[in-house]
Amino acid sequence: MKAQTKVRATAGMTLLEVLIAVSLFAILGVGIFTALRVGLSSMDHANARLMSNRRAAYAVRILESEINGLMPEFAVIPPTPMTPMQSMQFFQGEAQTMRFVSSYSIQDASRGMPQILEFTVIPGEERGVRLVVNERVYTGPASAGALYTGLAIDPLTNMRVPLFRPVVTGPTSFVLADKLASCHFFFERPPTFNLPAAWVDHWTRQDWPIAIRIEMGPLDPDPTRLQPMSVTSEVHASRIQGIDYADN
Repeated sequence: MKAQTKVRATAGMTLLEVLIAVSLFAILGVGIFTALRVGLSSMDHANARLMSNRRAAYAVRILESEINGLMPEFAVIPPTPMTPMQSMQFFQGEAQTMRFVSSYSIQDASRGMPQILEFTVIPGEERGVRLVVNERVYTGPASAGALYTGLAIDPLTNMRVPLFRPVVTGPTSFVLADKLASCHFFFERPPTFNLPAAWVDHWTRQDWPIAIRIEMGPLDPDPTRLQPMSVTSEVHASRIQGIDYADN
């Protein structure tokens, strides 16, 4: 009797003990897998939020650099049967379209050739709008004049104003801000002897604004992310080919 009892005491694990051990290992594995999945998901969300914040901050810096680099250049407008060839300041300022020459380029920063910047607001891929910009190398007044189609009389001021070709976007256009509920351009008019400085959304003067504001509203406000911000920047003249321009 004693020998049989000793054999049973040293026998292997029972089936029930094996099932309990496997179940414990399975529960432990599921817990570890769930924890890893939650951790990786949180990391992905944090990385996406960080990249979104960096893009928003980078877009603001680009816009400020482009506006600060505005150059007071002129354009030679081709003649028409009704008007002779003439020269005038190159600047287009409308609520959702803007053109000017800048010393700053997205590709070359301030080291490259002056660029004709074409800003415009277009529909987004799914909804909302996006702000895009084209860059064209500025080679002189003729290159800027090629973007005009002629002159017309402004009914409000009774002055001749230029007519511009529409901005055409494509694969080479840069998207500065996306998923916007709205985006509008405003231009600060310098004070005169009888009028104070004021913001307008359509530029018809024969000079340049003293500041430019780009107002952007996010399509889906999210307090955990850096939202597209409105940019207001003074306009400063730049230096090119050894010529100094005074500030506007």
